[in-house]
Amino acid sequence: MSDLEEIPATWRQLGLPGLADVHVHFLPEPVMCRVWEHFASAGPLIGREWPIRYEWDDERRVRHLGAMGVRHFTALPYAHRPGIAGYLNDWAADFARRTPGCLASATFYPEPEAATYVPELLAAGTEVFKVHVQVGDFDPRDPLLDPVWEALAEAGTPVIVHAGSGPVANAHTGPGPMADVLARHPGLTAIIAHLGAPEYGDFVALAEKYERVHLDTTMAFTQFFEEMAAFPRELLPRLHDLGEKVLLGSDFPNIPYAYAEQVSALVDLGLGEDWLRGVLWHNMVRLFDLEP
Repeated sequence: MSDLEEIPATWRQLGLPGLADVHVHFLPEPVMCRVWEHFASAGPLIGREWPIRYEWDDERRVRHLGAMGVRHFTALPYAHRPGIAGYLNDWAADFARRTPGCLASATFYPEPEAATYVPELLAAGTEVFKVHVQVGDFDPRDPLLDPVWEALAEAGTPVIVHAGSGPVANAHTGPGPMADVLARHPGLTAIIAHLGAPEYGDFVALAEKYERVHLDTTMAFTQFFEEMAAFPRELLPRLHDLGEKVLLGSDFPNIPYAYAEQVSALVDLGLGEDWLRGVLWHNMVRLFDLEP
């Protein structure tokens, strides 16, 4: 598959100005290199061979997104231990300032300081947060996060949560902990990464239940991901009916296949051009109020 031929052809055929990808990663170089080393070694959080297709520097990756027509994207740092969020957030804020199309992204961790720095980040204009329950190995119901979830719910700022048990489960992954968070903070604008894989049905149900819960398509329906956790085809009508709650996500650059495969996998679902237009562009643009 050719990213630079197939992807622009797809969005042009749909009459779109490009793509809007809610799940893209840019990290400080030392951190990204450590992430890539973990993938290369099939580390314990990965559990299988996972070659990185786009192991390039930041500048080349930004150029590639632009060449494919990805007009809006995120950076999505994620804290894996206490004390690192500030470093990641400072770097991500600077990256967004100097990178057209990138949303101001940040992260947090269950630590006492989070109740202070998250409201400060919101006041400074942070547009999206990312937390990774699997990598961070923390309980999203931790009392230290109560004021954080509340601040996010009040602000309406989206938070992308890797809450599903894929690719390797721990004691805090799965739908139960996040369902408890939403029961306490029903106004939270949460975007469940990877459609909640592998607990797809439970996370689809949360998106159906809560007005501001969304799902992103990150890696879903690609051959690589279907081998790990196939999406039940009987859920497709419900995914279709969620409409504007489903957003394109890719996990670029940390994918072992061409970006075009993610887009073609969504096209091949046969859920209709209106659904595709929403997923590939309109839903993210609407949620983040990116254009008039």
